[in-house]
Amino acid sequence: MNFSKAALENHQFSIIIILILLLLGIVSFITMPRYEDPQVSPAATSIIVVYPGATPNDVEELVINPIEEILNELEDIKTIKSYARDGFANISIEFLAGSDPDDKYSDVTQKVNSIRNKLPSEILDIDLIKWTIADVKILQLALISETDEYSRMEKEAEQLEDVLKKVSGVRSIKVSAYPEQEVRIEINLEKLYQYKIALSQVINIIQSNNANIPGGDIDLGGKNFNIQTSGSFKDLKEIENVVVNSVNGQILFLKDIANVCRTYEDPKYIAKFNNKRAIFISADQKIGTNIFDVSNSLKEKVEEYKSKLPKSMSLETVFDQSQSVDKRLTGFFLNLLQGLILVGTILFLVVDIQTAIIVMLVIPISILIGIGLLDLSRFGLEQMSIAGLVIALGLLVDNAIVVTENISRYIQQGLSNFEAAVKGTSQITWAIISSTLTTILAFVPMMLMQDITGDFIRSMPVTVSYTLLASLLIALTLTPLLSEKFMSKNSVSKERKARKFLNKFVSNTYKSKLQFALDHPKTIIISAVIFFLISLSLFPLVGISFFPKAEKPLFMININLPEGSSISKTEKVANYVEEILMKKEEVINFTTNIGNGNPRIYYNVVSKTNADNYAQIFVELKEYNYDEFNNFLSELRNEFDDFAGAKIEVKDFEQGPPVEAPIAIKILGDDISSLRKISLDVENIFINTEGTVNVNNPLSTTKTDLYVNINKEKAAIYGVPIFEIDRTIRASINGLTISTYRDKTGKEYNIILRSPEGEKTDVEKFDRIYVSSISGGQIPLKQLAKIEFKTSPLTINHFDLARTVSLTSDVLSDYSVNTVTNEIVEKLKTYPFPKGYSFYIGGELESQQQSFGGMAKAMIIAIVGIFGILVLQFRSYKQPLIVFSAIPLAIIGSIIALLLTGNSFSFTAFVEFDEFGWNRC
Repeated sequence: MNFSKAALENHQFSIIIILILLLLGIVSFITMPRYEDPQVSPAATSIIVVYPGATPNDVEELVINPIEEILNELEDIKTIKSYARDGFANISIEFLAGSDPDDKYSDVTQKVNSIRNKLPSEILDIDLIKWTIADVKILQLALISETDEYSRMEKEAEQLEDVLKKVSGVRSIKVSAYPEQEVRIEINLEKLYQYKIALSQVINIIQSNNANIPGGDIDLGGKNFNIQTSGSFKDLKEIENVVVNSVNGQILFLKDIANVCRTYEDPKYIAKFNNKRAIFISADQKIGTNIFDVSNSLKEKVEEYKSKLPKSMSLETVFDQSQSVDKRLTGFFLNLLQGLILVGTILFLVVDIQTAIIVMLVIPISILIGIGLLDLSRFGLEQMSIAGLVIALGLLVDNAIVVTENISRYIQQGLSNFEAAVKGTSQITWAIISSTLTTILAFVPMMLMQDITGDFIRSMPVTVSYTLLASLLIALTLTPLLSEKFMSKNSVSKERKARKFLNKFVSNTYKSKLQFALDHPKTIIISAVIFFLISLSLFPLVGISFFPKAEKPLFMININLPEGSSISKTEKVANYVEEILMKKEEVINFTTNIGNGNPRIYYNVVSKTNADNYAQIFVELKEYNYDEFNNFLSELRNEFDDFAGAKIEVKDFEQGPPVEAPIAIKILGDDISSLRKISLDVENIFINTEGTVNVNNPLSTTKTDLYVNINKEKAAIYGVPIFEIDRTIRASINGLTISTYRDKTGKEYNIILRSPEGEKTDVEKFDRIYVSSISGGQIPLKQLAKIEFKTSPLTINHFDLARTVSLTSDVLSDYSVNTVTNEIVEKLKTYPFPKGYSFYIGGELESQQQSFGGMAKAMIIAIVGIFGILVLQFRSYKQPLIVFSAIPLAIIGSIIALLLTGNSFSFTAFVEFDEFGWNRC
């Protein structure tokens, strides 16, 4: 059956079908979700454990080891990674590609809950975080005030939060970077010693006086009444008047040995916007929503709320992701417009105006139908699908031009428009079908890529495939229909000047060159092989980087001080960086986060949390220019390199799924001291390798801890539980949450028992601390424990349950990640690793190997499929082999172009080579 003839004979029905598909595309384009990035959710979960006062060794032994052991019982595990630092643990488990994220998250939750009662009771919080890009913030605001109390700023921020939560499409609103209020009981240890009262005794008395136990219900006269007790504290005075002790009729109140007040917790997270004190309000969108609708609604509410703010406060926009999405879509439409104008102009000059109009018309129709199919497949418009549309622009024009050109030729020969449309289309139907299918098959390996990389890029090859299928359908139906209706013999018979020039060029210049090639086949083949080999030899100069830079006028500055540094010391370093940024004309805004990372505003940037020795500054420049941007970052790095006492890293944003770092080498072994020794040597290898920057070795420095060595035998003899000793030490040094207090408005505050503000518990005061025995006696702590100093690592890392240290590095913009990584690996191969110690390659190189390694089978299938289609078309084995032989020659131009432009062979370059290597042969 002649498909095109049937479409022409039933043109009314054909037009209705095309209009339905076009309407689907238009509606889809208007309503389909829009994001900055693909909404991928890998089957992975992170378990965050906050264990105040615990050393990395304690965290490893008491938290990480038991959790890892129970998680290791699960199926389909890809990797388990974890790290421990003071008072904090992070255990991440990632499952094999194809695993259901929701099911695996439930499995992890169940396993963690099953051992919760076996973990230390002092653990403050266990949080399970399901990996997803959906929690990237689409809008970040800064509520600024230099004069107002944090409590007033918090109130305003929470009121704004309540307003923004009601916006349709909002997934969550988070207010951050303000200190919580607490009820603080500042205990006087000297008075406790004087009255021989144990700290644990005070804690138990306060807790028992704040018990709010339901009284049950009672039946009176046939009616049930709930019994409410009044055990909880009503105000701070009740807390002050708690009776701590009574001896010989003398009552000792809590206020006699402690100061009770409501105040702010010690700073954990300090935030500033352009060097002004701030609180952050950030929003993320629900999956399946339009970022423009959500963002515009949010910004409308923000503008309304600004008028209600006190004059002492202001509300500024830190980050608006919708601007980036708008820029991508605008770029696509500009590419489409430029393509239409260019194609139309060339066809007008070479062929005729009717052909130009037809081709210019069918291109956007094909794109809209492709978008409709994309929407039906539950994909949205984001950076990868938009990239797919841009790629498709360069491909889908071929079918329309070939069909119109062939129809035009038959009209010139005297056939009627209908006959020319039928014959001209049917003659090349199988040719354009095979051409389209071979191009689609070239993208199949990318559709079948595994791991998060495959999930991340999948919408791009799917978009290209749908758009090409749409262009094929249009080429076989609408294009001949329009040609039959609007082409005329008079218009197509006139030979344009441009066409005459091209025909002359083909007949004379090109024909003579072609004849020379045919007369000297050996010379041409040898020359092609030589050029091919030369281009391959140039490939190391080009280098490989899996994903290119993000090309945004944004970057991060990460500040790391030695572990144990106070947040005030970290703030001083951040102030130094701020002073430098304020002098730079290129900088528009900078957002400072001390003790925490910035809210997540880019999909592959995951920052530290709860770290006094860490700060992150998010910087926005006026505009992006590749050379100027990289020069500016290099200048900053040079300024920060000489700073003593802190590591200041300048990092720009990169494309692709999250990786630990561009370069990451893991050293595996059991003994921490041996790992540290090896890591220092490997760190020197990193530093002495050209192209590395921001080299990080977690074991490069150690810290000294105050170790309380408890004599468990003596504690047992005196009847003092180890728990009482641990709790007493914790309360004396860092403070301890012992209960909660609810004010008249219903808001809850933690009750913290600690030493007075500004007074540190030194070693000598341990001699004056008492602990309670089971019998009620008070035992001096010094009789049960000794104070020692011990050196310990800042962090302890695990990889697949084994101890490891991961050394990481960024790569300068002029260097290839693969080249630098391979140079480091070659040096490591000659390093004398002790028995039982080895290294493992991570970072971008690992991601490449996992992603492209999974493509090998799919590429073989695709190549065989393409070869089969060509055999079917040519009915020969020889001609397809000739076509295949031309594909490697595309490498010549690709490498030269990359070399001249200074770009590396990235994933983007691979896609373009894959596209045009097959399509143009």
